[in-house]
Amino acid sequence: MPDAISAPAPADYFAFYGLPESFRPDEFTLKRLYYAKSRETHPDFHATSSPDNQAEMLRQATLNTDAYRTLADADQRMAYLLRHHGLLVEGQSEQLPPNFLMDVMDLNEQLMELEMDPDPTAVGPIAAEAQALADTLDAGIEPVLAGYEQLPTDHRPAALRQVLTYYLKKRYLLRIQRQVATFTARS
Repeated sequence: MPDAISAPAPADYFAFYGLPESFRPDEFTLKRLYYAKSRETHPDFHATSSPDNQAEMLRQATLNTDAYRTLADADQRMAYLLRHHGLLVEGQSEQLPPNFLMDVMDLNEQLMELEMDPDPTAVGPIAAEAQALADTLDAGIEPVLAGYEQLPTDHRPAALRQVLTYYLKKRYLLRIQRQVATFTARS
C-alpha cells in the first residue's frame, strides 16, 4: 500500500512575521511587518523572474495576506491560536461548566417565550443579562490574554485551556446576542 500523502502543516503566522506568539500582539509592529512583506513579495516586482520564483512570491504574498487578516482580528487570532495548538477542532464538542449552560438555557427559554409571545419590554432585561455574562467572561479572561506571552512554556497549555473555555462560552453568548438584536429590530 502506498504511503498516505500528509497534508502540509498549517502555517505559523507568528513565525512568518518573527513575532512571539501572543493574544495581544503589537498592532503597529504587525502592520509594519505586513507592509514590508507586501513590498517584498508583491507579484508585480517579480514579473521578470523565473516562473518558479513568481509562483513562490505569489504563495508568500497570499500567506502574508492570510496571516495579517488572521492576526489583526482578535477573534480570528484567538481561534487561530487554539487551532494551532490542537484545541479547537471542528466537530469536537467541549464540556462547558453546568452553571454556565444553565444560565444560557435560561436565556434561551426567555427568548423562546418572546418568540411565542412578543413583548418589547422583555427584550431589554434579556439583553442586559446576556451583556452582563459577556462582560464577566471578558473581565475574567483578560489577565490570561494579556499575560500569555510572558508565561513560561510549561504554563501555556493551562492558559490555552482557559482561553478555549472562554472562546466556546463567548460563541454561545454571541448567538443569544444576535437573537436579542433580531427581536430588538422587530420591535
